[in-house]
Amino acid sequence: MRFVLMLSLVMTMCGAGAAVGAQEPAVVQVWPGQPPEEPGTIGAEKVRMSPKLERKQVEVTESTTLVTNVTRPTLTIYRPAKEKDTGTAVLICPGGGYWDLYWQLEGEEVAAWLNSIGVTGIILKYRVPRRPDEIKGEPARRPLQDAQRAVSLVRSKAKEWSIGPQQIGMIGFSAGGHLALATATSFERRTYEPVDEVDQTSCRPDFAIAAYSGYLKVKDKDEIAPGFSSIPAGTGPIFLVHGGADIISPPEHSVLMYLALRKAGVPAELHVYATAAHDFSVRPVEHPCAAWTEACANWLRYQGFLKPPAQPGATTKRAP
Repeated sequence: MRFVLMLSLVMTMCGAGAAVGAQEPAVVQVWPGQPPEEPGTIGAEKVRMSPKLERKQVEVTESTTLVTNVTRPTLTIYRPAKEKDTGTAVLICPGGGYWDLYWQLEGEEVAAWLNSIGVTGIILKYRVPRRPDEIKGEPARRPLQDAQRAVSLVRSKAKEWSIGPQQIGMIGFSAGGHLALATATSFERRTYEPVDEVDQTSCRPDFAIAAYSGYLKVKDKDEIAPGFSSIPAGTGPIFLVHGGADIISPPEHSVLMYLALRKAGVPAELHVYATAAHDFSVRPVEHPCAAWTEACANWLRYQGFLKPPAQPGATTKRAP
């Protein structure tokens, strides 16, 4: 019965997403011209279906839409119903190992869920696949350039887009979870030379949500990856979720990240669901991990990000 109710909720969310899509969501270029370090030699952007996988590998086994060969990063903006709008916006980073973007499962469906809780969902189409000068097995560097720029761009447009400038977060899945966390912890230094006035605006996310992330630990060692060895104390609150039976990105990635955040004094919450595999996203799979979205919404509410927009002259108190 619980699964049927959750399936009904997601069908409603997906319907909301389709309705927004029918209204042609705004698509904004991340860069005013050629992105930094972009050779533009990988060919035309492509959309294809993902391969079907076994249940022991992933929770969602059927094929979904992928995007690849991205050379022109964009933001696709899905707004919630006006009466629900909290003024909070979340940049969505789909996963795909820095080779592809799981656009449907970890992009459009996530935007629909965010809309259902009154949050603007903004899908970041960052550059994939890895370029020849990016090391296989390590995080690609160009996506972080795109993500930092995207946070600054959204914040620079906050008033125009009716978004709270201190209510801008990120959510990422798998490699996209790594990207969200890398952006959340690297705001003190840009990874590219500023190109215009947008880059004078802060690229610090106010919070980040990372699901079954990879690239957070040293291979074959229970040590945090070098990129997270020095986490700034000013990092916003972090929500981590992982499957205990994930064989693609083992749960130690999120566990070590939680410990590193705790050591740095950054507020963090960690959920590990026993026997859950990879790629559950926000779908109502037949596993307790499907409840993570409710836990995350409660966390966002406690942090103060799902409150109604503040009235003129009012002050908003954030949870410690």
